[in-house]
Amino acid sequence: MRCGLFSSSLVLAAIGATLLAAPAGSRTDVPAIPALQRFLAIEYGVIRQATTTRHLEARNEHFDTDAWMDVRTDADATGFRYTVLAEGGSGLVRSKALRGALEQEKRAWSDGAATKSWFTPDNYQFADGGMDGDGLTRVAVNPRRKDTLLLDGAIFLRPEDGALIRIEGTLARSPSFWTKRIQVVRHYATIAGIQLPVAVESTAQIRIAGSSSFRMRYTYLTVNGTRID
Repeated sequence: MRCGLFSSSLVLAAIGATLLAAPAGSRTDVPAIPALQRFLAIEYGVIRQATTTRHLEARNEHFDTDAWMDVRTDADATGFRYTVLAEGGSGLVRSKALRGALEQEKRAWSDGAATKSWFTPDNYQFADGGMDGDGLTRVAVNPRRKDTLLLDGAIFLRPEDGALIRIEGTLARSPSFWTKRIQVVRHYATIAGIQLPVAVESTAQIRIAGSSSFRMRYTYLTVNGTRID
């Protein structure tokens, strides 16, 4: 049972962080929020290649187990690959939560999951959420369908140019009976002209097993063949 609990919850934390670009969508029912209009109008380049190093961590409080892993990832037209550079902690957590997240990203890269999950009018309804304490424009996002790839929450945009800085929310659909709630925070930055994730954190409330957490931080080495300093 413990294997299933880890694999059904923490693994999904990385699905929305897939390294793909998505079209803006064609709907017209978008509120006139200046930062949102700028965000939707940005024509980001399509990512065809990326090399990263990443640090992953996962922990289950109830069983007092945790693990970590440092990996190198390479993604291009031939697929998504990863190499473990160092690791430690629970073998179960490493196998089900950490490698599970990387395996799910491998499938997402192949399936084009970003087109189905990116913040476009085809995927979400938007509403004005005011400003947050950091001076970012908060836009509430309501998924148009119940989908484990979508989030119910908010995106935080830089007002002057519409750049996506952070997203916060819960998965629109639970991945399994065992998982009651998955909260996700993702941080983004514009790298080589493309909006890319730089960190993801999630907490899952799981029946019997209690609270489990997952974190992943990215360092980009190359994007579309360009070295990133």
